Amino acid sequence: MSPRSPRGTEKPRAGAGGGPPAVDMRVTIPSRSGGAALTMRNPVMTASGTFGSGREYADFVDLSRLGAIVTKGVSAEPWLGGPSPRIAETPSGMLNAIGLQNPGVERFCESDLPWLAGQDVPVVVNVAGHTAEECASVARRLEREDAVDAVELNISCPNVDAGGMAFGTSCDAASEVTAAVRGATGKVLIVKLSPNVTDIAEVARAVVDAGADAVSLVNTLLGMAIDVDTMRPKLARVVGGLSGPAVKPVAVRMVWQVAEAVDVPVIGMGGIRDARDAVEFMLAGASAVAVGTASFTDPSTAERVVDGLEDFCHSRGVARVAELTGSMRTDAS
Repeated sequence: MSPRSPRGTEKPRAGAGGGPPAVDMRVTIPSRSGGAALTMRNPVMTASGTFGSGREYADFVDLSRLGAIVTKGVSAEPWLGGPSPRIAETPSGMLNAIGLQNPGVERFCESDLPWLAGQDVPVVVNVAGHTAEECASVARRLEREDAVDAVELNISCPNVDAGGMAFGTSCDAASEVTAAVRGATGKVLIVKLSPNVTDIAEVARAVVDAGADAVSLVNTLLGMAIDVDTMRPKLARVVGGLSGPAVKPVAVRMVWQVAEAVDVPVIGMGGIRDARDAVEFMLAGASAVAVGTASFTDPSTAERVVDGLEDFCHSRGVARVAELTGSMRTDAS
């Protein structure tokens, strides 16, 4: 297959030795504004901020086997990120306060995008900014790049003083920034939501009404840890974002709530370490999933989730992985 040409559009492989056909793993996120859809060969993406732009993982992971690469947040101008220490381990997850460090959109387009364009995998660029106009300016710049298949608007990072979670904890602010970015791009627009709210479904409805084609959730939960020997916080910013297995039950609950509230695809993430975790998110209503923190301990996690999802569908007689979405059974169903 030539680089990038039929990305995510392959038909399911025929079963070996005349056996049953392989599972159809394809997932599509349509554009509601008439633009090109985001079509992925399977529902497994990388979570922004945990995979760079994929280059660091390329020696360990066959990137073309992933549904999509979601890049680290990109802003209009370079951001230095937060002070060190910026990462702390906890017994069941990881705290981070990286602060969206990135080289800015022009440098990203010059150095990362050409490399990503040759990887035969859809590219979703996570967009960040201090203001709605800054976010829109990044989306406007990316609009000129054919290598960008979709934009993920970050309104949920807890580690910046302006923008990020400040957008995502207010329906009005979330709606305003989403509308600004919607007006700047015709690409598929995904909005990444914060779990640090009282009612995440309300925020989801606000961004969908403002033009989002899909929502992704959850970003990290606010947390902190203290070194009892030094009596100092483990992060220089004192508080940071908690990710990993500790947040999974919260994330699954929120994916279910949001899937019940909106009629656009939901991308679920938060503590996914294996295929059964991914299935759980899809049963709750996710159309696709993203692997984040687990990639730090095992770079092959996302690939293993792809294989495991296909095996799970085979074992259950599921012909299309999309059939899992929203298939949770309850006493009332």
